[in-house]
Amino acid sequence: MFSEDVDLLPNELFLDLLDDCEKGASSYDLLGALFRQMNSKERASGGRYRDVPYFNGGLFENIDPVELNSGDVTQLKTAANENWSKVQPAIFGTLFQTSMEREDRHAFGAHYTSEADISKVVRPTVLAPFRDRLSSATSFRELLSLRSDLSKLRVLDPACGSGNFLYVAYREMRRMETEILDVMFSQFPKQALGKVAARSVISTKQFFGIDKHPFASELAKVTLTLARELALLESREHIQAIQPDLPGYEEAALPLDNLDDNFRCDDALFCEWPPADCIVGNPPFQSKNKMQKEFGRTYLNELRSQYPGIPGRADYCVYWFRRAQDHLGPGGRAGLVGTNTIRQNYSREGGLDYIVANGGTITEAVSTQVWSGDAAVHVSIVNWVKGPVPGEKVLYTQAGDTIESPWRRDVLPLINSSLSAGLDVSSAKRIASNAHSGVCYQGQTHGHEGFLVPANEAQALIAADPSNADVLYPYLIADDFLGAPDQKPTRYVIDFHPRDVLEAAKYKTLFHRVKTNVLKAREDAAKEEAERNKEPLEADPEAKVNRHHANFLKKWWLLSYARKEMIDQLSKLNRYVVCSRVTKRPIFAFVDTRIRPSDALAVFALDDDYSFGILQSSTHWDWFIARCSSLKGDYRYTSDTVFDSFCWPQAPAKKAVLQVAEAAARLRKLRDHILADHGWSLRDLYRTLEEPGDNPLRSATAELDEAVRAAYGMDVSADPLEFLLDLNKRCAGLEESGKPIVGPGIPPGIARKEVTLSTDCIEP
Repeated sequence: MFSEDVDLLPNELFLDLLDDCEKGASSYDLLGALFRQMNSKERASGGRYRDVPYFNGGLFENIDPVELNSGDVTQLKTAANENWSKVQPAIFGTLFQTSMEREDRHAFGAHYTSEADISKVVRPTVLAPFRDRLSSATSFRELLSLRSDLSKLRVLDPACGSGNFLYVAYREMRRMETEILDVMFSQFPKQALGKVAARSVISTKQFFGIDKHPFASELAKVTLTLARELALLESREHIQAIQPDLPGYEEAALPLDNLDDNFRCDDALFCEWPPADCIVGNPPFQSKNKMQKEFGRTYLNELRSQYPGIPGRADYCVYWFRRAQDHLGPGGRAGLVGTNTIRQNYSREGGLDYIVANGGTITEAVSTQVWSGDAAVHVSIVNWVKGPVPGEKVLYTQAGDTIESPWRRDVLPLINSSLSAGLDVSSAKRIASNAHSGVCYQGQTHGHEGFLVPANEAQALIAADPSNADVLYPYLIADDFLGAPDQKPTRYVIDFHPRDVLEAAKYKTLFHRVKTNVLKAREDAAKEEAERNKEPLEADPEAKVNRHHANFLKKWWLLSYARKEMIDQLSKLNRYVVCSRVTKRPIFAFVDTRIRPSDALAVFALDDDYSFGILQSSTHWDWFIARCSSLKGDYRYTSDTVFDSFCWPQAPAKKAVLQVAEAAARLRKLRDHILADHGWSLRDLYRTLEEPGDNPLRSATAELDEAVRAAYGMDVSADPLEFLLDLNKRCAGLEESGKPIVGPGIPPGIARKEVTLSTDCIEP
């Protein structure tokens, strides 16, 4: 259809053939013959196909005629009546994505990338060095050299999908060439007329792609083929416009380039990559938590064996970043899209940390943005050069959860591996006094809804048999304390831990409930896990495989993760501190220890107002968001990266400690008063801080922040991240030399009763 509308085929030949098919002729014969003639170097001597030229290109190597039914022909004819000369090859990304079942798309991590996002890679990685040279070129020789270098550039997309990144790169390189010709003919007309061939020196054979999906690798060839023909039309018109004296545009439309050697169907993480000057693309989106389920343990073992330097908890796309850096030669350039976890924790360590530590310079990046495709994720986009790059770098950040959310642009002397415009705190070390303090935990993971009971039903069960209260507890989730005015748990959890099966069975009603709802599911999950493990264990009996579900089945009546250590610590207290593990806002609260926290909560076994004040302060929040991982656009509290590296005040005066405790108690009292007065939730209340103007909560928070800074001995103008990073290094150094530091909680020498000024908390 495209070939007919750009005059590569005789006028309306294809439509005429469809007319005949609609009248009863065989599409198998008529259309099959057309494709065979398009693949023949020898022109037909007569008949309907005598004016059909040789197409080649590898696209017609295998001709498989199809007998279409009348409905097929009608739909095809309707499509053929459109003007296909106006087609944009980028539509094939949508075609590729929608051709896959939803489950397959998820397993492959295949997602369509918009042209706007592709440009954020192609512009800085492929075009920027040529554009810089063009802007500074002052001689015809420089322009000739620039065009020649453009013709030698090799571009690779090792996760090419339908080829959209390569299409945009090809199109923009052709347009760059046209700009060079514009300058040549405008500034050096005599030299240009004598030495410039009136045809493009940019070839589709400069572009290479790898994809493990066979349809994608074939479709990418079509995308590049159409890109060439569209660029040819555009260039021919432009050349004639700028230089009408040239004797016609010499670039032949046919035969098409054969791209069979440029695209391969393979797993890019295990196959050889062709040499490339630029590597671009959008590697598959697949979280570390789902890789085994989607790919299988055998594949995961092979992957980690092939790339031992990448932490096992890194996301899948990180492997492409690492491989790209290793594959590039000196001065090579890369631009890749990844989930925004590439700038955080294990994923950052495996990818961007490695790139920067091995000579990579990030030149332009998007720290985080809402993904324009249908994947519900935030992404980061990173462009880098393997080698030093002088000059300023540009970092973009989108604040919000919608495509329309506002952007910030920062011009920086360098972009760190955290893709942060602020201080890079990724070098902060783990503080043993924090890690071994027994303070910070993740809440309980029930593992199956069968352990949960609605609050009214749970209360009835306890009323019917008071002994049920031994194993039936209010169960707090993040949405309860953030989203409800009363903050109370809406469900209870059946927690038999640490009882064995015989002791648990004494609670007949609850035990029967768990057995009925949970046992079969755990048997099925263990069976599926065993099937997944079968292949890797047959290949290697010593292979590392997951046995989580097998272990859950052995203790099927217990929660998946009851967090014994946490419960033991909480049992010593009357209340403890929580925050949502995934959150947009700094909201901490005290909770009665009769309530069990869910795994949606970060739990702090601290009950005093001073400790609450430190955690609720902006100082802790700044450290939190600089060191945490994220989920979509929300921050995720992680004990090993946030809490374990966060240093508490080391020598606070008693007066400063009391001021923190008093400010914290006042802040919570104010919150409770506002919630009761307005019928709001904590989430509603903290949203008001996003609006300008005077706000009692903002004032109370500022008072707490001032008190916390004083406890640290932090100057009012000091950057809290810089202060905390320096404190982290000093504390880590003291620990390494065997000297004690002040860990979480009330500082030594201050009595508990002096800083526990309140008893308020969320109650059952």
